[in-house]
Amino acid sequence: MKVVGFAGYSGAGKTTLLERLIPALKRLGQRVSVVKHAHHKFDIDHPGKDTWRHREAGAFEVVVASGKRLALMREFEQPAELSVHQLLAELHPAADWVLVEGFRHSDVHKIEVWRPPEDGQPTRPLLYADDPFVTAIATDAPASLPSPTERPLFDLNDAEAIAQWLIAHGERFEYNPEHHG
Repeated sequence: MKVVGFAGYSGAGKTTLLERLIPALKRLGQRVSVVKHAHHKFDIDHPGKDTWRHREAGAFEVVVASGKRLALMREFEQPAELSVHQLLAELHPAADWVLVEGFRHSDVHKIEVWRPPEDGQPTRPLLYADDPFVTAIATDAPASLPSPTERPLFDLNDAEAIAQWLIAHGERFEYNPEHHG
């Protein structure tokens, strides 16, 4: 499987880009999985549902499956920040591509999603200036990049071009879990 991260600050457009990139890759015959980092408490279950009741009763893991879907929920007794590599190890290996949203400081090759600050917002540091794992930049304001780069630049709104580039450079994104033991 190939792994590519999408890193940038909140509001830069990472989720919207992935929302467009997933179908673009699927149109190219690729099976796509996603790993998403959440910065806060989140829940995918609903109070009163059987799975929620099992978790509330103290189950460590709850797996729910149907003919169309499988979901695994795991409760941590102590706070735990899993690395991107630990989460990748949880995925089914049949994916052609895994798109990683967040994990800004991870050691996977990534595309930086960047927008200039809006009026009154502070300028955030660029990732590509100091991160050798940033392999390209997606932006809707290339002329506003505060630092020059030799990395490929993509229009943030052109998911088709990004998908084509990923496919053409797939060997760069081949994931070897043994390198991340």
